[in-house]
Amino acid sequence: MYRVQQCLSRSDFPISSSTLGRSSREPKYKIEFHSEDSPYHPDDDQESVFMPNKDGKNFLCFLPKVEKTKTLKPVTQQNVSTMIVESEKQVKLKTPDELLEVLKDRCFIRQEGWWSYEFCYQNRLRQIHVEEDKVVQEFVLGVYDEEATAAFNQNLSDISALKDPRSKDASQRYHAHQYTNGTQCDLTNQPRETEVRFVCSEPRAMISSITELSTCKYALTILSPMLCKHPLFQEERPVWHTINCNVLAKDTKVEEDPHITMIMDSEDQSSNFDSSQ
Repeated sequence: MYRVQQCLSRSDFPISSSTLGRSSREPKYKIEFHSEDSPYHPDDDQESVFMPNKDGKNFLCFLPKVEKTKTLKPVTQQNVSTMIVESEKQVKLKTPDELLEVLKDRCFIRQEGWWSYEFCYQNRLRQIHVEEDKVVQEFVLGVYDEEATAAFNQNLSDISALKDPRSKDASQRYHAHQYTNGTQCDLTNQPRETEVRFVCSEPRAMISSITELSTCKYALTILSPMLCKHPLFQEERPVWHTINCNVLAKDTKVEEDPHITMIMDSEDQSSNFDSSQ
């Protein structure tokens, strides 16, 4: 059964919506009210329920036909390759690196206090301090390493599906390049190195953040809208269902269902509905 809580504004027949699911994978519902002059016409086998409000208005509401959502399997290192192969049977997908090719010969700069960070795609990452348009201090945080990048992505079919490779959340997935052989670190006596992480994000390519994971080892995050064209990095969109309610004439006799309630809140609230099944 549905339990519907209604918060109406002064309008007699508002059209409003609310979120049922707590995550993007769960279905979401909106309620549409129809006047006597323009009623909703249901399918022959569509389930319906009567719902009154505290003012004595009765509504006949038709519930949507909702198929049970299949449980989605988490993305793992083992099934990423399978997902790509199955997708390529339908359409030839570009790899993340092919989608990122538009960044070739481009450089990005981010300033954080004293330091600025200059990232040039498949070239190098520098930490610099500039005075009067001149670089007066410089540390190379890594130079693009094609072999290290290929080795890193080998088991993921050229996809780094994470942060956590089993991540269900597309926003946590990234495609990584390895930058090695930077300026020697005084604390470790080893060259500085950086993992550059490309994430799906609109509207434009830019440096999002840089973090020092451990001494002289860094992670640079690049917002990359072109990566959003790849299905593994796309956010899942919720499925919307509509509950259609027709207002009934005042003299219509109805049998109230004790499991269905319609609760009116204060008139000055905007129209919102919280629906659950």
